Amino acid sequence: MMGSGKSTIGRMLAERTGWRYHDNDELLQRERGLTARALLAAEGEAELRSAEAKALMLGLRQPEPCIVGAPAGTILEATSRHALATHAIVVWLRATPATLAARAVGADHRPWLEGRAEEWMRTTLAERGPLYESVADCSVDTDDMQPRATTDEILAWLRTGDTCGRWLISS
Repeated sequence: MMGSGKSTIGRMLAERTGWRYHDNDELLQRERGLTARALLAAEGEAELRSAEAKALMLGLRQPEPCIVGAPAGTILEATSRHALATHAIVVWLRATPATLAARAVGADHRPWLEGRAEEWMRTTLAERGPLYESVADCSVDTDDMQPRATTDEILAWLRTGDTCGRWLISS
């Protein structure tokens, strides 16, 4: 979810592992030539979701090992869930709607949050939570954690499992 810390933590993981980080917004812009907000305004939500799914697939095609901050809405697409479940190590950065809203408000590229951030987060998390859970290999509750502690927890988890030849995606 937006506000979960995926860009910050993804970049920190990349710095600590030496792996490349691919940001969802940058992948989408590379795929479509527009920001997510501009695409939403010009072509609507359905086209944005399609572009996000293509951006995820672009991320999954990057040389490994790498870290991809997956566009949060891609979880709604069955093909994206299948790709995540079969071709990635998925870390779900969980937080409460209040925490997510507080972290995400004010970013220009998040039009859904204008005027109703916590309500949108609550509704969206209720819909997407079970989908995130269905593909997550690891879940980290980030409400009361600083990004460095979250990064440390993910790295400790990675050291305990067989991750050879797989991708790390943060949602």
